[in-house]
Amino acid sequence: MSVFSHVDFDHHEQVVYGHDKASGLKAIIAIHDTTLGPALGGCRMWRYASDDEALRDVLRLSRGMTYKSALAQLPLGGGKAVIIGDPHSGKSAALFQAMGDFVDSLGGRYITAADSGTGVAEMQMMAERTRHVAGAGQREAFDGGLRNGDPSPSTAYGVFIGLQVAVKHRLGRDDLKGLKVAIQGVGQVGFDLARQLKAAGAELWVTDIVEANVRRAVEQLGATAVGQNDIYGLDVDVFAPCAMGAIINPQTLEALRAPVVAGAANNQLADAQLAEELQRKGCLYAPDYAINAGGIIDVCYERTGGTAAQLKAHVEGIGATLEEIFLRSQAEGATTTAIADRMARERLRAGR
Repeated sequence: MSVFSHVDFDHHEQVVYGHDKASGLKAIIAIHDTTLGPALGGCRMWRYASDDEALRDVLRLSRGMTYKSALAQLPLGGGKAVIIGDPHSGKSAALFQAMGDFVDSLGGRYITAADSGTGVAEMQMMAERTRHVAGAGQREAFDGGLRNGDPSPSTAYGVFIGLQVAVKHRLGRDDLKGLKVAIQGVGQVGFDLARQLKAAGAELWVTDIVEANVRRAVEQLGATAVGQNDIYGLDVDVFAPCAMGAIINPQTLEALRAPVVAGAANNQLADAQLAEELQRKGCLYAPDYAINAGGIIDVCYERTGGTAAQLKAHVEGIGATLEEIFLRSQAEGATTTAIADRMARERLRAGR
């Protein structure tokens, strides 16, 4: 299939395939739009069922990064990288060094960072070959200490802020005490979100494909473990998807009972039209690239040298962005995704 005729091709500026025989690297980098600045987006490593599945993922994710940066008012464009391989058994220093060379070949048009299947260690290996990588060093933490370059704490904090705004708008609640939340995926971001929700008094139900992640949430946070297919139909206030994308589809939507969907996963809707179905069900959807922008904000501040206090204030601005989306959606009768897309395009046009 030609990239140009692909259903998820959205006038991308550049789509590049990379292969290194010695290390086994097979990767795709997609640069969607550089109107506001160089394209920045994470490097995902996943066991894709086919090359076309990997292409679809990188095209959708890179477009989302353009809109995410625009909504977050960052001087960045949108891009993404995917490595086709098993993140549990397919990693090597040679593979990530080759990926660093691949990123470097684009001359700074694309800046990479950690994503699903990669982390600080992988960014450090890539940084041996390119300076166009973020999240490889130490940063100042919100509490004044030091942390590594992993942006996931900022992602989780932004989702927590956005979830509070969604709950207030849809349920009229000013606090989260006794709020029932179902979290799909309790890895780094999902667990951190769960921790903040627990501290705010919420009750938690969790699931994950990794049993150890579920055990940790149960033992440390008192969460209730549920099956992977049972998470959708729970009688809860909020469904928080924090794993992979396309998890809201016709089958899961039929089972979904929560009046609020607010989570960290990218590309949560399997099809954009499902936003209308969510609206018809009376479910308030926090557009994923609006609520999960904390990570990209974190990475941007690493590059610009902003302070931890400035970073925290910018992440908290996610709440104001979502409030505007919800109010405009309510006033115009349009879906929250349609409003978020429109706001992002407005900012891109202003940038041009």
